[in-house]
Amino acid sequence: MTEPCGNVLGLILAGGLASRMEGRAKPLLTLSGQRLIDRITDTARAQCGAVALNLHDSAPETAAPFADLGLPVAPDAAPGRLGPLAGVLGGLEFAAAYCPQVEFVLSLPCDCPFLPDDLAERLLTAARESRSGLACASSGGRVHPVIALWPLTLREALRRALLEQDLRGVGQFQRDHDLSVVEWPTAPRDPFFNVNTPDDLALAEELLRRAP
Repeated sequence: MTEPCGNVLGLILAGGLASRMEGRAKPLLTLSGQRLIDRITDTARAQCGAVALNLHDSAPETAAPFADLGLPVAPDAAPGRLGPLAGVLGGLEFAAAYCPQVEFVLSLPCDCPFLPDDLAERLLTAARESRSGLACASSGGRVHPVIALWPLTLREALRRALLEQDLRGVGQFQRDHDLSVVEWPTAPRDPFFNVNTPDDLALAEELLRRAP
C-alpha cells in the first residue's frame, strides 16, 4: 500500500439510479458482510488526501443513509440527474471551494469493490505526463472513463461542456482532451469489475472467495 496522495480528492459517485438492481441502492449492498460504499470509502481514504461523497443533491433525506461514513457531500453541479459528468463537476467545484491543497479529483464509482491499491498513484503519474492532466483506468483492453483523475484546471471546460453544450458522455469529454490511459492486469480478477445486477453481486462474492 502506498502513501495517500495529498493533492487528490477521492470522489465517490453514489448518486446513480441503480435501475438494474431491482430498486436496491447499490452503495448499500453488502459483499462478504461489508457494504459496497464502505469498501470504496476505505480505498479512497487509503489513497487520497481528502474524500467526499457525490450525491445527486445535498438534501438531508438523500444523505441520511450515508451519514455514518462521516464524509462531506459534494452534490451534482446541476439538478436533473444529468449523469456522472455532473457529479465530477460537483466534485471539482467542491475541491476548489473547500480543499486548497487539492489539484486533482479521483472519481470512483460506488459499485467497483475490487479497486487496486495503486490507483491514485499510477493515475497521478500518468496525468502529469499528459497535456490536459487527465487520466483514466483500463483493464483487459477496456477503458473505464468514470474511474479517472480530473485536474481542477479542467473545471471551466467541463462546466461549459455539461451546461452549455449539453454533453453527457464521460468518454466523449475525455476524448476531446489529451487523455492518458493506464492499464491494469485482470488476474486474479479484474480490479474494475462492477456490480450492476443481482447476478453481478453473486459473482463478486465468488470472485472474493477465490481470491480474498
